[in-house]
Amino acid sequence: QVEFVEFGGGLVQPGGSLRISCAGSESIFARTAMAWYRQAPGKERELVARIKIFGDTTDYADAVKGRFAISRDNTKNMMYLQMNNLKPEDTATYYCNAIYWATRTIRGSWGQGTQVTVSS
Repeated sequence: QVEFVEFGGGLVQPGGSLRISCAGSESIFARTAMAWYRQAPGKERELVARIKIFGDTTDYADAVKGRFAISRDNTKNMMYLQMNNLKPEDTATYYCNAIYWATRTIRGSWGQGTQVTVSS
């Protein structure tokens, strides 16, 4: 199973910004599309953003379009999510995973996630 580690979360005020990161294993990272997910308390995990292998194509959930930006650095086996103009409803645990682009099927196991809390 492919494993990932998420980090960089924290507490931020509404309207603030935060960048979270995902580290993956070298064996697969540069050969797969990747995605960010989030799960708020009492809610199901949802897809936030995804990016193709070379970063040329990205896709976002409507709730974050225009505020979040996904990117990746295959030379470092890293993926990022820049989050701007954060809202309280963005509060969640954020996870990364490898996916099949066409079907959005998950390819790896879930990590611990990183907590993002938006509150004044």
